[in-house]
Amino acid sequence: MPGSLAIRAGGRELVAQDMLQASVAAGRSGPVITLSGETDLVSVAELSALISAQLAGGTVELTIDASGLRFADSASIRALMLAARTLRERGGCLVLLHPQRPVAKMLTLMGADQMFTVRGEAPGGPEAEPSTR
Repeated sequence: MPGSLAIRAGGRELVAQDMLQASVAAGRSGPVITLSGETDLVSVAELSALISAQLAGGTVELTIDASGLRFADSASIRALMLAARTLRERGGCLVLLHPQRPVAKMLTLMGADQMFTVRGEAPGGPEAEPSTR
């Protein structure tokens, strides 16, 4: 199954869907990372590596399109906060686009929305379906 991870446990196959999917494209002021699915302890290393690869090139502004990201745990938000700090030390910034409600709530709870620019809501706005986590 694309976008899923099968794990055998006790003779049964458990399927974890909604894994993190990411892509990078060139934007007007720097790289744009587009995220979809969910990111948590299982995928935070992948997220951190992706962000670090963009920062390694001396990036000053990094944009992350989170419109397709349905869930981000505290470890994932911390990865964004560390990137924002690095960019701020370079005189730049991190811009997060269109987070869905569960992600926006985690940003606010952790104070991350004060560390970088958050623009817009994900399509569907406040009535968007809540995460199943």
